[in-house]
Amino acid sequence: MTRRRSFTSQLYRAARISNNIGSLRSPTRAVRRAKNVAVGRALGRAGVWRRLWK
Repeated sequence: MTRRRSFTSQLYRAARISNNIGSLRSPTRAVRRAKNVAVGRALGRAGVWRRLWK
């Protein structure tokens, strides 16, 4: 069962997706954005963000 997102969460997610799409216009920006997203997700899975703001 999926959890329903709040309106604010939906807006924040839409803004992130919009930023990803906007960065695809330039190849160098697209590569940089992809790397930043991958690093951020890896850090999130490792629990770094949770420990950082604990």
